[in-house]
Amino acid sequence: MLLGTVLVLLLFGGAGPASAHAALRSTDPADGAVLKSAPRALTLTFTESVGLLDDSFRVFDPDNRRVRTGEPQHAADRSDTARVTLPAKLGRGTFTVAWRVVSADSHPVSGAFTFSVGEPTPTTAAVNAGPTEDPVTGNLYDTARYAAYLAAALLIGTAAFVLLCRPADTAPLRTPLRAGWWTLLASTVVLLVLRAPYEAGTGPAGALDPSALAHTLGTRPGLALTARLALLGPAAVLLIRARRRPQASATTGPALTTTGPAVVVAVALALTWAAAEHASAGLQVPLAITSSVLHLLAMAVWLGGLTALLILLHRTTLPVDAVARFSRVAFTAVTVLVVTGFYQSWRGLGSWSALTGTDYGRLLLAKLAGVTLLLTAASFSRSWTARPAAARAATGERVPVTAGGPPLPEREQEPETATGTEAGTVPESESESEAETASGAETGAAADVDTVRGLRRSVLAEVAVAAVVLMVTTALTGTTPGRAETEAADARASEPATGIATASVTLVPFNVGTPAVHGTVQVTLDPGRVGDNSVEAVVFGPDGGLSSVPELRLTFTLAGQKIGPLDTKVTDRGGYWAADAFNLPLPGTWTMKATVRVSDVDQVSETRQVRIER
Repeated sequence: MLLGTVLVLLLFGGAGPASAHAALRSTDPADGAVLKSAPRALTLTFTESVGLLDDSFRVFDPDNRRVRTGEPQHAADRSDTARVTLPAKLGRGTFTVAWRVVSADSHPVSGAFTFSVGEPTPTTAAVNAGPTEDPVTGNLYDTARYAAYLAAALLIGTAAFVLLCRPADTAPLRTPLRAGWWTLLASTVVLLVLRAPYEAGTGPAGALDPSALAHTLGTRPGLALTARLALLGPAAVLLIRARRRPQASATTGPALTTTGPAVVVAVALALTWAAAEHASAGLQVPLAITSSVLHLLAMAVWLGGLTALLILLHRTTLPVDAVARFSRVAFTAVTVLVVTGFYQSWRGLGSWSALTGTDYGRLLLAKLAGVTLLLTAASFSRSWTARPAAARAATGERVPVTAGGPPLPEREQEPETATGTEAGTVPESESESEAETASGAETGAAADVDTVRGLRRSVLAEVAVAAVVLMVTTALTGTTPGRAETEAADARASEPATGIATASVTLVPFNVGTPAVHGTVQVTLDPGRVGDNSVEAVVFGPDGGLSSVPELRLTFTLAGQKIGPLDTKVTDRGGYWAADAFNLPLPGTWTMKATVRVSDVDQVSETRQVRIER
C-alpha cells in the first residue's frame, strides 16, 4: 500500500522552479557560436550556485595550445555563474573550452564547448579537455562514501537497538559498535584527504599537497567532514560510559541520561551528510535538510538494528519482548523512510518522465525494487515475531519464550518410588496439572526453536538486501537529479542563439581493408535540428591529417517513418566536403550513411545514429 502511494504521488508531483546538483544552463558565447570578433570573457551559468577551482577554465586555440586566461570568478557576484577573462589578441578559428566546477551539493561537474572567431576551423585538432574524474580517486572516494554510510548505520542503529529494545545481554553488541565507530573515523579521514583531488579530477597523489588540504578545510564539504570527525569524540565518550555501566536489565534498560546525549550526537552526525549533499542546494533547503536527516536516521535505526538483532539471535538468548519492541521500532522507521523518501524523490525528479528518462530516475527505480524486496523480507520477520504472542492468546497461558541462544534444557524425570502418598505418590489431580504444564513448556520450546530459525533466515535476508539498497543509495547521492537535467535542457532549448546554434558533430571511422587506407570522416550538421541544415564533412587519414578522397556521399534515413535515404549532395570545396542547405523534415534518431571512395575500385560504407531535435 505504501509503495503504491509513493508511485501515485510521484506521478502527480509537480515540478518546482529549482533543482539540486548543478547542471550547465547556458554559455556565453554559446556552444558552436561563430563570432565576428573575439570575446573578452567567457561566462557559464548553472542551475544552482557553484564553487570555483584554480583550474576551472582551460581554453585551447585551433592548434591545441593552451590560451592564457585570467583568474576564475563569479559574474556580477552571482554564485550560479563562472567567468574568466580572455586575452585581447585571441586570434581566429575554433577554440575549445574545458570547464570544471563544484556544485553546491559537493559534487564536481565538468564539460566542454567550442566557439569560433571569424569562421570555423575545419582542421581543429583533437583536444584533451582533461579528466572529468580520475578513476582511481573516484573509486576510492566512492568506496569511502559507501563505508561511511555503512558505518553510520551500524553505529547509530546498534546504539538505537540497545536504547529502544533493551536486550538483557548487550555484550555481543560491543563489537559492531566499535567497528562502526572506527570505520566511520577511517572513512571520514579518507574522504577529507581525497576531497581536493576528487574535485580537481586528479590522482590520489594530489592529496599530498599541503595546500590541497587547506583548500578543502575552507569548503562546505570539508567543514562537514571536519564536524563529523569532531562528533566522533562525544560518540566515543558515550560508548565508554555505556560499557562501564552495570548490565542493564531487560525491563529498565540503560539509564535515561544516556538516551538524550545519544540522540543529539546521532542527529548531529546525520546533519554532516545533509548539509553537504543534495539537500543543501535547490528548492526548500530547510525542509530538504530536515527530511534528509530523518531519512538517514530511519535508515540507520532499521538497517543497523537488523544487524544487531541478527548478532543477538546467534550469540545469546534474546527475550521475545525485545524482538517485539524492535518490530514496532522498525515499522516506525519504515514509515519515516517512505514519507521522507517520497519527498526526496519528488524533489529530485520533478516529473514522471524523469523516472525513466534519466540516470537518477533509473537508479531510483532500482532502489524502489530493492526496498520492495526488503519490505517483503521484513513482513516475514514480523510474522515470526507475532507467533509467540498469538500462541499465548490462544492458550491463555503465559509461556516463557526466548529467541536465540542454546536450546531449552530437557525436563528432568523424578525417580520412581513406591505407590501411596506416604511413599511420595502425587495425587491424580496434581499429576494431571503437572503433565499439562510440562506439555505446554515442551510445546513452547518447540515453537521457540521454529521461531528462532525462521527469524534468523528472514533477518539475514533483510540484512543482505539492505546492503545492496545502501550501495544503490550511495550511487544515487552522486548522480545528477532528473529535475536538474530537465531544467538545464529546457533552459538551453529556450535560450536565444548567439551566432550559429549548437552543431551536431559525428565521427565515422572507415577502413577499406588495407593497412594504409583507413581514417575518419567528421560530419557536422548545423544547427542539427529539424529544417534546413548546413553539412560539412572533413576526411582525416591514418596519421590524423587531412586526406583527399575522390568521392564522398552522405545520406540520412528515418526508418521508423519510412523516410529516406535522403542524399545531402555534398560537394568538394577544396579540403572538405559541404552542402549549404539540406532539409531534415522530422525529429528523431536518423541513420547517417557515409560512403567513402578512395580509388576507382575501392570504397567503403559506414553508418552512425544521429539525433535530430525539434
